[in-house]
Amino acid sequence: MSAKQVLTTLMMALVLVATGSLTQAADMPEQASLDTLAKLFDGVEFDHAMHTDLGEDCSACHHHTTGTGTTDERCISCHADSDEVASVACNACHVADPFSAEYINRKSLNLYQYHVDMPGLKAAYHWNCVGCHEAMDGPTGCQDCHARTAEGDDFYRADASDTSTSGKGGH
Repeated sequence: MSAKQVLTTLMMALVLVATGSLTQAADMPEQASLDTLAKLFDGVEFDHAMHTDLGEDCSACHHHTTGTGTTDERCISCHADSDEVASVACNACHVADPFSAEYINRKSLNLYQYHVDMPGLKAAYHWNCVGCHEAMDGPTGCQDCHARTAEGDDFYRADASDTSTSGKGGH
């Protein structure tokens, strides 16, 4: 193969990679509503565009990106040869209620006990976000990211008097 052919092949490969990245970037939402667990707290209106600008690549937050398999070290040992995925939604793998009878019964039928240590959706969100927020001096308080609902106020007894705090009581 001549030097010209090698250079042409490399340029074509670069164009294909760049085109794929641009197509993937065009498919990303500017905003994402994380509201699957909105009960005690309002959903989070996630500024995806801002977070994309902060991160090195999509896999910094996602286990995989659309059109690829997993890159997460905890998943890749079994899923290295998995098919490409069409969605990066957290709730595609992490369940909203990991303590429901239905989910626990389904897990008990798993003879080989795969995924028994997979966190629920709430834990997955928080484990993925809080460490980075701490490192980059982002918001870390519950109500910094999502306001508590009336049901949350009832649950945390926000109306109870508590002399050890500013008098607002609650959690």
